[in-house]
Amino acid sequence: MRAMTAGLPQMLRTDAQDNRERVLAAARALFAERGVDVTMRDVARRAEVGPATLYRRFPTKQALLSEAFEEEVRFCSSIVDDGCTDPDPWRGFCSVVERICTLNIGNQGFVDAFVSGSPGIDALAEHRAALLRRLAELAGRAQAVGGLRGDFVVDDLVLVLLAGRGLASVPPAQREATARRFAALVIEAFRASDDDVTLPRPPRLITRPVRAPR
Repeated sequence: MRAMTAGLPQMLRTDAQDNRERVLAAARALFAERGVDVTMRDVARRAEVGPATLYRRFPTKQALLSEAFEEEVRFCSSIVDDGCTDPDPWRGFCSVVERICTLNIGNQGFVDAFVSGSPGIDALAEHRAALLRRLAELAGRAQAVGGLRGDFVVDDLVLVLLAGRGLASVPPAQREATARRFAALVIEAFRASDDDVTLPRPPRLITRPVRAPR
């Protein structure tokens, strides 16, 4: 009897961990497929757990989003790190554009969460602010060497992320090639040229219009 009693806490811990992993797997799949409008009830249903179990593990949707996108946040930070440390800032900027477009093609929810300013689901606010500051600095250096057009603002990159959400409708087997093509077209649009035309005033998307430092 003592052995059975001693083993019970371990069994409970194992069950709790299994439920947590099922919830996270379900959340990641649903957010990737359908974006952040997925409800907590949808997640519980996909994970085959009760709502009470879900809320014990993740009391708010923001908490669930933060953990569900932990891997994407890490990849995104690594992409920006690599771009910022490239000795050629224009090449580094181009690599960031291409790799982020490719990363985001498979996860609609991550893009939604990144650009969202909605109360209660703005799970990536701190991550976003840090990345945008670093991207603005990289853009400024790319402009200084004559690679990036002078009227680029950070919100232009956010606009690219929003436009890239439409690529989710492409068949999965073609998505990576499509994302790379899309990124190449974007890079050409950002490239400095003597023939650059004046662009319309940049819209406010998720930041105040922040012009890259010169």
